[in-house]
Amino acid sequence: MRPRVAIPPKRFDRTLVSYLTEDEITALLAAPDRSTWTGRRDHALIMLACQTGLRVSELLHLTHADVHLGIGPHVSCLGKGRKQRITPLTATTVAILRAWQQEHPGTPIDPIFPTRRGTPLGRDGFQRRLTNYATIATRTCPSMHGKRITPHVLRHSAAMRLLAAGVDTTVIALWLGHENVATTQIYIHADLALKEKALARAAPQHATAGRFQPTDTVMAFLDSL
Repeated sequence: MRPRVAIPPKRFDRTLVSYLTEDEITALLAAPDRSTWTGRRDHALIMLACQTGLRVSELLHLTHADVHLGIGPHVSCLGKGRKQRITPLTATTVAILRAWQQEHPGTPIDPIFPTRRGTPLGRDGFQRRLTNYATIATRTCPSMHGKRITPHVLRHSAAMRLLAAGVDTTVIALWLGHENVATTQIYIHADLALKEKALARAAPQHATAGRFQPTDTVMAFLDSL
């Protein structure tokens, strides 16, 4: 009988998620021309995306009835797998959404981010506008140069914000509507890579890598304690 040979698992490099820093988010939010109603709409939409981490389909299908700005402000959406999910809102986001709803009221079933025709803003239209705003934002925030900004990048940015604030990954998984908590681990890998880069920049330029090896003098001093 032939011995069984274990087949080693396929190795692959984990691609780190792309996300925006706080400065980049600020630059992107400043890009829409808020002297126009479409600019004010897009500013509110981007703000909501970066704060809640909703999927693009969840964002664009929000109605006025889904946005609750009273006590315990939150948005309610029908997420992946037709599961209902509630995401809390910050005071800043509430203020922006309240101003937008007052300017552009609608019935409970009307889209909160409509086109000029009153229909929900489409995925392609949102992506085109994001690309344009990213180009504008690059003028004041050079670190955005070369980054492709998509609605999913805004979702990743919301997750990284939560992670940086010390929120547990199980909570982030619930926040984003992940079926499996393991999916959220990609943000830990991205955060670790960010910290390693910071550590590399902080290390002395001519420092030799490796573990610290105490001298005999140091060891003798420690033994005497």
